[in-house]
Amino acid sequence: MGQVVTIVIVQYWFGIALPLIEMATVIGLLIALNAVSMLQLRHEAVASNMGLFLQLLIDVAALTIQLYLSGGATNPFVSLFLLQVILGAVLLETWSTWALVAIASGCFIWLTTSYRELELPQHQAGNLLNLHIQGMFICFALAATLLVLFITRINRNLRAHDAYLADMRQRSAEEDHIVRMGLLASGAAHELGTPLATVSVILNDWRRMPIFRDDPDIAQEIEEVQGQLDRCKTIVSGILMSSGEVRGEGTVRTTVNAFFDEAIAEWRSHRSPPELVYDNLFRPDAVIVSDPALKQVLYNVFDNALEASPQWVGVDVERRDDHLMVTVKDAGSGFDPEILAELGKPYRSSKNRPGSGLGLFLVVNVVRKLGGSVAAQNRTGGGAVVTVALPLGALSPGGDNEL
Repeated sequence: MGQVVTIVIVQYWFGIALPLIEMATVIGLLIALNAVSMLQLRHEAVASNMGLFLQLLIDVAALTIQLYLSGGATNPFVSLFLLQVILGAVLLETWSTWALVAIASGCFIWLTTSYRELELPQHQAGNLLNLHIQGMFICFALAATLLVLFITRINRNLRAHDAYLADMRQRSAEEDHIVRMGLLASGAAHELGTPLATVSVILNDWRRMPIFRDDPDIAQEIEEVQGQLDRCKTIVSGILMSSGEVRGEGTVRTTVNAFFDEAIAEWRSHRSPPELVYDNLFRPDAVIVSDPALKQVLYNVFDNALEASPQWVGVDVERRDDHLMVTVKDAGSGFDPEILAELGKPYRSSKNRPGSGLGLFLVVNVVRKLGGSVAAQNRTGGGAVVTVALPLGALSPGGDNEL
């Protein structure tokens, strides 16, 4: 574009006759090469140093030909070689930058002796110095504009790359944090196995003792304690299975509707919410793996909603294309703006309790590991909404993503 504008100004403003056909041919070849480069970049995420080096060499060659056709080194636009060198210094490795400097310098020297003379119009023949200064100004304005455009875009890309690296480092730190928590939970589960087994043996002995067996109240309390003990055993077994069992090996196949119906029924029996509105609109049904870790993720979201809204919790399950959407609603006070701004960061909570703020942190990271996302917002009429989106491919028995 810059070459086209410059040729038009020189041809029709200054009235200097240029070999337009030859120059247009060079511009057409550059356009074709740029189109090929754009197609290549669609298949390659990052341009190689050699590819950039060859592109700049083509630009140097095209500029050399254009200058040869328009006065050689006497043309004030010969300083545009510096534009290629500056871009090379920003984009290329050291060796290729110096090679570009040498090649551009050689082209400059060659143009001092080899070029096509320009035919100046009669009214410009005696004003050659002023004409040269005007050309230098146009060259300066063109080079400055192109440099600002190129360098601004390069800086924007660098900032985006730095932000991406910072996000990856943050994710790595969060995943390390989850690994440490998982190891702690696994170790605690192993340690709890023995005392739980001991308590179970003692309860069985108490059941057979006449002093307890003949008292209905004590017998009922023993049954309640046994129920809670069985629940603790189930939780411990789930932790051990999630930490040591590979997804897809030994896991139970189920369907989305069966999985959520069972999870909701189990959570309802354990938490006994006064009102739970469960609406399952997932159609058609799909086969998935019944993963204890995924169920625990959902329980974390349900528990948060129940704690914020003890009287009412709503759960919607639906299908959007190839994604499973789980929406959990409550009628509480909603999220603080600071929590929404840092959703999924550890220890971000309004509960002001030691260790609080890990529930959503675990939810966000486990869902992200499955290729899904978690979104949260406050409801217009009060309360909050947390939406968990999961790709069905990650939940299927042959899914690539693993917890």
